[in-house]
Amino acid sequence: MKIALIASPYPLEEAPSPPLGLCYAAAACEAAGAQVMIIDYIVSQYTPEKLAAALDRFQPDVVGTNSVTMNFPQAIRIIQEAKRHRPGVVTMMGGPHVSFDVQNTLTKYPELDLIVIGEGEETLKELIPALSDRRQWNSIAGIAFREKGAVVTTERRPLIADLDTLPLPARHLLPISRYLALGFPVSIITSRGCPNKCIFCLGRRMVGHKPRFRSPKQVVDEIEQILAYGFTWINIADDLFTASKKRVQALCDEITRRGVKFVWSAFARVNTVDPEMLATMKAAGCDSIGFGVESGNQEILKTANKGITLAQIRQAVTWSKAAGLRVHASFIVGLPGESHATLAETQAFAETLDVEYGYHLLAPFPGTTLREKIDQYDLQILTDDWSRYDANQAIMRSSKLSPEEMDAFVNALYQKHETKNTEAEKRYFAGQSPPEEFMMYEGCHRMKLVFTLFSKDIIEALGTLTVNGSEPLTSLAEAVTRATGMHAGLVQRSLQSFIQSGYLKSMQVHDGLRWFWTHNKQLDQAPAV
Repeated sequence: MKIALIASPYPLEEAPSPPLGLCYAAAACEAAGAQVMIIDYIVSQYTPEKLAAALDRFQPDVVGTNSVTMNFPQAIRIIQEAKRHRPGVVTMMGGPHVSFDVQNTLTKYPELDLIVIGEGEETLKELIPALSDRRQWNSIAGIAFREKGAVVTTERRPLIADLDTLPLPARHLLPISRYLALGFPVSIITSRGCPNKCIFCLGRRMVGHKPRFRSPKQVVDEIEQILAYGFTWINIADDLFTASKKRVQALCDEITRRGVKFVWSAFARVNTVDPEMLATMKAAGCDSIGFGVESGNQEILKTANKGITLAQIRQAVTWSKAAGLRVHASFIVGLPGESHATLAETQAFAETLDVEYGYHLLAPFPGTTLREKIDQYDLQILTDDWSRYDANQAIMRSSKLSPEEMDAFVNALYQKHETKNTEAEKRYFAGQSPPEEFMMYEGCHRMKLVFTLFSKDIIEALGTLTVNGSEPLTSLAEAVTRATGMHAGLVQRSLQSFIQSGYLKSMQVHDGLRWFWTHNKQLDQAPAV
């Protein structure tokens, strides 16, 4: 059986990294005996024509994808277009959005045949051999589908007790060199599950309230595999990495014992860390830690079931900085009880922490307590346009704040930040930045350049370039500068780096050169012309 899994488009501002959930699904499909292809539109432009061509080449029996709420509209559109182009394929989707919006999704989108609900690896293991025989679907736990015009949801599948039984994510199916060029960290998980009950989060319902831990040995095996691809920066994306001090110590000890050198970051809760744990993490290569602070008002934290205090936040930040860790605090605008006064209180609190911080706007995702019990809160959901659920725009109102007022608060802080950056930006483009400042702005603009190249297929669109006596890099850089409108020096330096690293190569075609992104710089060959 051939299965094509689609990585749906994801915006740059959401820091797209190699799609971890999809790679776990791909590994489960491979373990079930399927031939799997990942078609990645995170780091390449999506068009229906490209999808059709890819499906015609691979000729899959199954087309699947996953999504979060924000990119669900794009993901379901890809499923619709795949079904139109190849009506005989079985289409399926997984992920948090569809897991908690089963009835609406299957009712509204007849092109989608099947939903994998919740944790999907064991379900896929059982489902893959039965996909071609719909009579068997009723006996498979953890899925939903249509039967005789009605939506059928099978019995709930138990969570996977031993995460070490899962195959490692199938990252070998990804266009690795593109992700290396993009420069975001690779995400891994060392555990699943979260004991907390925050009303705005669905992690507990998706992967359970009791943390389940992978063995330190298997985690570090995966880390070594990731580093072998050329990555040097890893983000631990657990729901609660610091759930167990003993477990954090064991993992850090395994990293240190095996002499694995890399930079990593993690998310944590302020009431689960202490100086010893943070020092251990730092010694094992952790350079930054993120805390979900959410609000500077204690009553709002209580209403949101956050389970932390302002004093704990201050203490955790102090300990983290003392351990030498870079700290990032995230806040949510629009939680129940929010007002102009609490926004001002939160902003004052954020500034006293003296760390990097950012704001998101509250988004009532399907599956959250907030959405399912909205009548209990002084809030009104204004839209079910899922494309607006990116937490970067207000989609709710309360009796005290309009969506325009919430947006204005965040935008004012953003503009304040941008104003501070103006002079630094001028120095960067004039080549007058001090070294550390230059590296920061170079990295930011290079990332934007790379994402532009990928999301618009600019290198591919250039076709064959005539060198005309100039250096090949020069003609390429000139063409890319014209196509992107970005700073010529940045373009030249970035392309030179990608060529030297093996991410970007050229092949002789008639009287010129055709450039192409490699899939994996260690394994790649030139694409067919």
